[in-house]
Amino acid sequence: MTDGVYRWSRNPMYLAMTALLGALVAFPAQPWLALGPAAFVAFITRFQIVPEERAMQARFGAAYEAYRAKVRRWL
Repeated sequence: MTDGVYRWSRNPMYLAMTALLGALVAFPAQPWLALGPAAFVAFITRFQIVPEERAMQARFGAAYEAYRAKVRRWL
């Protein structure tokens, strides 16, 4: 997929989850709660995104590499 939101982010679902967590942090205005979204980003990047990207690279090769060069992981 290279259309729609995938033109701006390779991981729009994870970006949306992070935004939602950020909104939940902003509501009670407790700065230490920002650790939650930061931990989510670190965890999802290490254990979900990096393995997905390896699989996509193996399956689609140069086409995926061109997409990666064009579209950022998050924003």
